[in-house]
Amino acid sequence: MRILVWHVHGGWMDAFVRGPHEYLIPTTPARDAWGLGRGGRDWPANAIEIDPADVADAEVDVVVLQRTEELEEAARLLGGREVPTVFVEHNAPRIDVPNSLHPLRDRDDLLIAHVTHWNALMWDSGTTRTTVVEHGVVDPGPLYTGRLERFGVVINEPVRRGRVVGTDLLPRFAAVAPVDVWGMGTERLPEAGLGDRVVPRGDVPAAPMHAALAERRAYVHPNRWTSLGLSLIEAMHMAMPVLVLATTDAPRSVPADAGAIATDMADLVRASRTLLEDPEEARRRGAVAREAALARHALPRYLADWDDLLDDAVARGARRGRATAVALEGSTR
Repeated sequence: MRILVWHVHGGWMDAFVRGPHEYLIPTTPARDAWGLGRGGRDWPANAIEIDPADVADAEVDVVVLQRTEELEEAARLLGGREVPTVFVEHNAPRIDVPNSLHPLRDRDDLLIAHVTHWNALMWDSGTTRTTVVEHGVVDPGPLYTGRLERFGVVINEPVRRGRVVGTDLLPRFAAVAPVDVWGMGTERLPEAGLGDRVVPRGDVPAAPMHAALAERRAYVHPNRWTSLGLSLIEAMHMAMPVLVLATTDAPRSVPADAGAIATDMADLVRASRTLLEDPEEARRRGAVAREAALARHALPRYLADWDDLLDDAVARGARRGRATAVALEGSTR
C-alpha cells in the first residue's frame, strides 16, 4: 500500500520504512519539520520523497501521523479526501498523570497506535480505538567489545530536558567511570555543571555512534519519564550490558540479568562498578541483553505487527466509506 507519513522521529522511521510498502514522505526545499524528506538517511528506495503539492493527486491508502497538527495538514494536502488514519503516539503523558486526557480522545475516525504498553495505560483516550506496536529496530549486530573503561549514553537535548531524561543522574555514574554522551544538544552539557567526567560527544550518524558506543563498558539509560528509548534497544542489540532506571515500560524489555535495572540509584551504581571491574561478567550480561532485545524488538516482528495494523485500518476505512455512501444514498431518496 501507499502510506503518507512525515519524517518526524528519525529512529522510529528508520524501522518503519523497511516494510514492503511505499512511504510517501513530504519534502520541501527548506527541509524543515514539514518537509524533511529522507533527511539524507540510507533508506530503501520505497521511501519516496514527494512534493506536498503532489499529494492531492497521489494514490494514498493510509495516513500515518505523529503530531496532532498533522491532522489538519494531511486533510489540506489530500484535498478533503477521507483516507484511513493512524496516529502514532510516541510519548508518555506529562500533565495531570494519571488523569491525562489524550488530545485525540473520543474520535471514531482514527486509531491511536502507542509505542509502549505503559503509554497506552497512562493516556486516557476515551472511546478512540487504541493499540500497541512495540518498537523494533534495525539490528546493528553484536558489536560490543567493552574495551574502554567508560560508560555510554545517548540523550537528545540533555540540558533542556533535564530531569525527564535523567541528565542530573549522570555524575553518579561518572564517579565510577567517565560517561560519554551522544545526541543532539550535547554541546551544552558543560553549562550544566555536571563535571568534566560527563563528556559531550555530539550528534553523530548512527553507524559511527554505534561503533563508538560498543567500545564502552556499559550503556546507561537514566530516563525517568519517557517512552522506551530506541538507543537503549539498539545498545541491547549490540550486546552491551545496560544500566537502566526501572521506570515507565523499561522493566518489560530489560531483564535484570541484562546488566541492572532498578529505581534505587545505589543499586545501579554498584552494578556499574561490577561491570567496570569484571569485563567477563559485563560480556555475559550483554549477551543476555541481546537475546532479550531480539526476542521482543526484532525488526521482522515489528513490521509484521504494522502490516496487520495497516491492513485492518484500510479494511475499516473501506467499511466506513461504504456505510457513508449508503447513508448518503438513503438521504437522497
